Amino acid sequence: MKRSWLFLVPGVILTAIGLVWTLQGLNVLRGSAMSGSSLWATMGPIVLLIGLVLIAIAIVRRRRRTR
Repeated sequence: MKRSWLFLVPGVILTAIGLVWTLQGLNVLRGSAMSGSSLWATMGPIVLLIGLVLIAIAIVRRRRRTR
């Protein structure tokens, strides 16, 4: 049995982390050492994209299983 949640849960977590890192790097969320740092403004979207890919894999696996 395929378990799409093994991709969905990490995907959601990575998407949330990537979004926070992006906003901190762009200095939208302030109050940490990460605020205004170009490193986090670069790493955030990468992690966000990985999370979205994992979510997409989970959705595809779930749709294939229901057929």
